[in-house]
Amino acid sequence: MNEPKPVALVTGARKGIGRSTVGYLLDRGYQVVGCSRRDADWEADGFSHVRADVADESQVRTLFRTIRQRYGRLDVAINNAAVTSMNHVLLTPAASMAKMMNTNVVGTFLVSREAAKLMRRRRFGRIVNFSSMAVPLRLAGQSAYVASKASVESLSQVMAREVADYGITVNVIGPSPIDTDMTRGLPPGKLEELVGALSIGRMGTFADVANVLDFFLRPESDAVTGQVLYLGGIPNV
Repeated sequence: MNEPKPVALVTGARKGIGRSTVGYLLDRGYQVVGCSRRDADWEADGFSHVRADVADESQVRTLFRTIRQRYGRLDVAINNAAVTSMNHVLLTPAASMAKMMNTNVVGTFLVSREAAKLMRRRRFGRIVNFSSMAVPLRLAGQSAYVASKASVESLSQVMAREVADYGITVNVIGPSPIDTDMTRGLPPGKLEELVGALSIGRMGTFADVANVLDFFLRPESDAVTGQVLYLGGIPNV
């Protein structure tokens, strides 16, 4: 009897890095569930989309109930959903901070928690969360966003220790700037400044991200957990 295809969840799957991640996983034989706050406007064989806000605990529980009922397993969870806003700390509303913490941190926590519950049944799982190069660069104008992504890193490293006995790894990717809606919203000149700070001196690509994903997701990477890998060559600051 053939082994069922592995199952992956990608949050923020409607566009950008999330959509590219879905395609990457489909090409590698996964069945993929995506979620976003709005419906996906595209389809693909092996892909199903659930409308869900990762910061809403009841919606996350419903999402995982759907995964359990439909597939009975989860092998990979990619926490890509995130929001950002660029503003000086003195001009940052509390509501903006709360939104970023809720989506970026609480959302990652809820999805990772529920994913680990399902993964531990088979004593195998790969959770990959997204941070940002804005964290090591201490990027001015993004104090709230940097705080949220630094929290994601710490959450991931502690969780990695807590779920290791279940055969689950938890790792973090900090991409260099990639052409997405998030980077297109940066002020003029800011993107060039960020790219100029990188050792590689160029924009990132999804291929850069996929290379790290491939390493983190491999069964042979069971000793690689609690790691944060920044792309682009971040200088010491």
